[in-house]
Amino acid sequence: MSQHDAPDTSSAILRAIQAKRDRSTERTTDIAAFESSLLADIATFDLDAAEKRAQQEHVAASRAGMSDPQLVFPALAPNRTSASSTTAKPQAKSADLAALTVEKRGGLLDQLRQQADVRQRELHSALAQRTSSNVAIDQALNYLFFYLHDFVQQLNVVKPEIPREYVLLDTIKLNRLNWQEGFSDYRKQSQGDGALIELVTFSYSLSSPGTIIVEREGLAIERFRTQLFDFGLQFTCKEFRNQRRFVERAEFEIQPQISVNARWKADFDKGVLMLETRNLERLGSAMFTISPLQLDDALLDEFGRLILGQPNQFRELARR
Repeated sequence: MSQHDAPDTSSAILRAIQAKRDRSTERTTDIAAFESSLLADIATFDLDAAEKRAQQEHVAASRAGMSDPQLVFPALAPNRTSASSTTAKPQAKSADLAALTVEKRGGLLDQLRQQADVRQRELHSALAQRTSSNVAIDQALNYLFFYLHDFVQQLNVVKPEIPREYVLLDTIKLNRLNWQEGFSDYRKQSQGDGALIELVTFSYSLSSPGTIIVEREGLAIERFRTQLFDFGLQFTCKEFRNQRRFVERAEFEIQPQISVNARWKADFDKGVLMLETRNLERLGSAMFTISPLQLDDALLDEFGRLILGQPNQFRELARR
């Protein structure tokens, strides 16, 4: 190489280096500008709008593809047999679906639902009827108690004679009885059961002066003793024994005092009142079944006349 060519070569090398540096600077500037533009796009990017635009483009592309005239589909020759069978299958499926729906509607589960609905209506109706009946019984017994409470207070002051004869035996009668003392009370259910009145009691005692002597022998002794206990009569017994210490006869000394009880009891299951009496009309027990709707002033007045030994129609009214 000559000395003249050396400077030219050096100059060319320097120019190449300078050009390379210039291109590097321009590239760096372009990268920086691209980077700034990219950051700006990211900052202003709307994700929801882009998603909607993508869905629209997808739908448009799908429609365009189906309507593209360049798409060629092979022609299928109509087959009547296959067409009829193809048409029949949806109808068969529809019929099966309808039958299945009817079967479900009339199936076991639906039958049980219907039975449960009927049973619930019956229970609600029975509960409403029983509630109404219980309220009627409670109100009747409440009215009864206040009537008897007032009634017995007056009798405890008046202390009338009761013109009634209690026949103990065919030839023995307890009579000329006077009112001694009476009282009335009631009992309610627990709070958990509704606190309804379930019992009204009416008790009084009658007595007359003197005593009654009755003699019995042999086996009749125990029978008569049991009878006196059942009637609630007060008595003393004097036994006479033979040499072998067997009781041959007994002498009963009876006090003419009679305890009378009347218990008006609620039967909530049957919706009625049960009247249980002891020594009311005669010695022994009696029972009446009375509807709570029949318990009015007329019936209670007749019951009062029955207690006083006066003519009455209590039994007739109680059977209404």
